[in-house]
Amino acid sequence: QVQLVESGGGLVQAGGSLRLSCAASGRTFSRRTMAWLRQAPGKEREFIAGVTWVAGTTYYADSVKGRFTISRDNAKNTVDLQMNSLKVEDTAVYYCAARPPNSAYLPVKQWDYDYWGQGTQVTVSS
Repeated sequence: QVQLVESGGGLVQAGGSLRLSCAASGRTFSRRTMAWLRQAPGKEREFIAGVTWVAGTTYYADSVKGRFTISRDNAKNTVDLQMNSLKVEDTAVYYCAARPPNSAYLPVKQWDYDYWGQGTQVTVSS
């Protein structure tokens, strides 16, 4: 089992930057594919970035590619999301999610992730 706690959300003007961090408990973090997803009001939760535990391969949704960067630190049990050039449409609750251990699969559907953080609000103003 793993517990995930997000931090770093807040209010930022369009064009600005924020860095989200997700701290994971447990000994299996280094063997889990991790992802960030977000949910805007009235919309479904959507995948935005993921990183596998094998070779640290990353994958991004087209909507954030080139602006967001996901990274993991297995020594600290953290996965971060650096968000640059933020847009009003990036406003959402951002969630950290974990796959079962030892799976290199990096899915984009929310139901393929077993553990979730409580979410952190990101609001981008115009």
